Amino acid sequence: MPILVLDPILEERIKSERGDNDRDEVWNGVLVMSLLANLEHQDISAELTFIFRSVLGSRDAGRVFDGCNVSDREEGWIENFREPDVAVYLRENPAKNCDTHWCGGPDIAVEIVSPHDRSRDKAAFYAKVGVREFLVVDRDPWALELYRRVDDVMTLDGRATSEGGESIRLGVFPLTMRLVPGEGRPSIEVWHETDGRRWTF
Repeated sequence: MPILVLDPILEERIKSERGDNDRDEVWNGVLVMSLLANLEHQDISAELTFIFRSVLGSRDAGRVFDGCNVSDREEGWIENFREPDVAVYLRENPAKNCDTHWCGGPDIAVEIVSPHDRSRDKAAFYAKVGVREFLVVDRDPWALELYRRVDDVMTLDGRATSEGGESIRLGVFPLTMRLVPGEGRPSIEVWHETDGRRWTF
């Protein structure tokens, strides 16, 4: 259960005991400490980062980040920012690179769900900062959800589960994704609709 700590002494103790975590966020002035990413989470993030970089090709076409700070402001950004697990900024994206953070959202933001986190609660913020597509990788139960910004609201465009055999199609890249049943956990399969490349992890 989430706890709002109003005691500044206890707040400092909790922060010092936790140590530095570059994945903590601040939501409208409230520090949000999520569960540290486990190895499966990190593996999925790394694979998606690799695939997006492979498809993007040259750095001149844009940038792919395995986590970065995204805010709705240039100054005082530390009071309101999120950190997607993966973020894709194409060259034409109007967001401003402020060195410490981006003021404005990526073309694709990916959130890999961990127990008790609030990944989907970021949808309104992502819509506000101009994210075009919001991909949620849920692991309990396994599902891929793709949201698109329509009239400044993130709207569910597609959902794929391993049981249903559905797939989702990104719009920013010519990529289709689905879950394939497997031992332990389903695999994520991604294929490039233009050149036929496939990745499974």
